[in-house]
Amino acid sequence: MKYTCADYRIEMILVSLRQRLKQEDLNEAEKQDIILQIEKIEAAMELD
Repeated sequence: MKYTCADYRIEMILVSLRQRLKQEDLNEAEKQDIILQIEKIEAAMELD
């Protein structure tokens, strides 16, 4: 399997979402939205 720019981009999005999740100024709705986005990306990357 080749590692493409798209793969790298998705990984960087995942990293940034995980960093945002660690921020203390997020409300519960924002946290849930970020968690949902992370789960979608992990499922697409088969990282479950």
